[in-house]
Amino acid sequence: MSAPQVTRPAGDGHTAPRPPGPAAEGERPGCSGGLRWYVGLARHRRWPYVLAVVALLAQMAVAMVTTAVEQTPTIDEPVYVASAEVYLEERSFRYNPEHPPLGKLIIASGLVFTDAHLDPDFVGSQTALGRHVLYESGNDPARLMLYARLPVIVLTLLFGLVVLAFARDLTGPPGGLVALALYAFSPDVIANGSLATLDVPATGFLLTALWLLWRARRRPLLCLPLAGVALGAAAATKMSVLPVIPVLMLLGVLSFRHAHRTPEPGTTPRTPEPGARPPLPALDARARIRLLAYGAAAAVGMALIAVAVVWATYLVVDPRMRWAAPENVPDIRGTRGRIAAWLPFPEAYRDGMRIQFGFEYDIWQGFLFGRLYEGSLWYYLPAALLVKTPLGMLALWAAGSVAMLAVRALRPAVPYVLVPAAVLLAISMHGARDLGVRYAVFMPMLLAVAAAGATLSRWRPAHWATAVLVCFVAVSSLRTYPYYLPYSNEAFGGPSKTHLRLHDSNVDWGQDLGRLADHLDRHRPGERVWLVYKGAGVPSYYGIDASDPLKAPLGEVHGLLVVSDSAVAKADGRLAALLDTSTPVDEVGHSITVFRRR
Repeated sequence: MSAPQVTRPAGDGHTAPRPPGPAAEGERPGCSGGLRWYVGLARHRRWPYVLAVVALLAQMAVAMVTTAVEQTPTIDEPVYVASAEVYLEERSFRYNPEHPPLGKLIIASGLVFTDAHLDPDFVGSQTALGRHVLYESGNDPARLMLYARLPVIVLTLLFGLVVLAFARDLTGPPGGLVALALYAFSPDVIANGSLATLDVPATGFLLTALWLLWRARRRPLLCLPLAGVALGAAAATKMSVLPVIPVLMLLGVLSFRHAHRTPEPGTTPRTPEPGARPPLPALDARARIRLLAYGAAAAVGMALIAVAVVWATYLVVDPRMRWAAPENVPDIRGTRGRIAAWLPFPEAYRDGMRIQFGFEYDIWQGFLFGRLYEGSLWYYLPAALLVKTPLGMLALWAAGSVAMLAVRALRPAVPYVLVPAAVLLAISMHGARDLGVRYAVFMPMLLAVAAAGATLSRWRPAHWATAVLVCFVAVSSLRTYPYYLPYSNEAFGGPSKTHLRLHDSNVDWGQDLGRLADHLDRHRPGERVWLVYKGAGVPSYYGIDASDPLKAPLGEVHGLLVVSDSAVAKADGRLAALLDTSTPVDEVGHSITVFRRR
């Protein structure tokens, strides 16, 4: 696969040809040039490009805000929202210590505008606290959830600009636009980016760190510290990013070494950008070792900045760092226990790691392609991604990844894009919880950047194929609006069939309780309702007067039997008997099924 010529501005304002992407040794944008990503476009093409970027982000914003307004709280959100409110009012880490503070501080930045109430004398679990704050303290749950979700939505849109800039740096403006389109139309990114949860913020900060490491190949003194800040923000949001830190440190060494490389013998030294460090003179073996040592020191410095960011987030919550370990912190032995003890993080962070490690020793139920099982399957995440990723996106991920490996101009970017994605996926595949592709939301974010490589073909039909596939992704995404959480692609029957193959946050995370209330009020008024609901919402708050069919004799359960699809997938015993003698009559939000039992 060969690459077309891309243009950059010459001194007189006209354009001069250059090779694209990483092979363009005469020009790589520095960290301070983030707002100049569109300079390579001719003036008459610049504004249409900017308008295309604005249009993509605008449709994404509409999709996420609509989702945030229409969906009731998912299972995890009330815990994060309530913990964020405790941060604001009590300066305490006592709730939800298994997750670091930054993501909840981001959520809290929206809650400050709600004037929420919190009972300082409340005693109970974090799940009970979430229900108390949303439904028992005189707060408006809909307003509280919207304001908690808006900061995450804004961050998700900003990370779209990172995707655009990263892909543009690698392949030029067309590749940047393709990458942004895949990101902006990704059902998984839209679904999780519109919730007050931690998955997208953590992955977005990690993506930002990788982009800054790539730019550190030209501006190490500026970009490596900033990469440390972004990496620290990721680690201060979710602990699942910790295993990839050694990879980013190695990338820091690689970027530092590249920034100080010398021309190969027999080649013409390139002209450095204004203000950039000129190439060093030829180095002997001892000097090369010394340069690697300097690079290692720079990478360690980046890691220390990341550690400092983690400490800073805890100090923001409580400058006195008061912490009393809760009773549910398990005693973790072996390698995991030593890691939790040795890491240079606050004690609250390390106890949170122990709680997370404890989750890995629990036995969880999974559901894949109609099979209910105990434990975890190593192939669960790849299979779930196959179901929940638009077909055109899968094709462009594959084409872009092949291009990154095959095109010489793109190979230097492989360690910055494909390797972190592969490492994170391998680690996630060996987790104990097969609960959703949100654990792999890094795939649509990182592989959107990789997909930009598909634009570097000189074969004109390949350009048309790329455009058609992007349009296919857009159509598939728009068709599922506003039901992004239960999305599955056309090969697996679309959103209405997702519950037959997957469960939990892939399809039914408790988000449709409000829609169920509206449906029953409009279409089934006055009928007796029996409800098996899997979620964090309180049905009675939304006007649903329902009884529990699992607590009544089978002969008394008549009328409407309403069951969350995750409960249907895991049904056994009494619930299975009820479902076997009921007939499905309605579907709400592709996550709740309404049966009739006579």
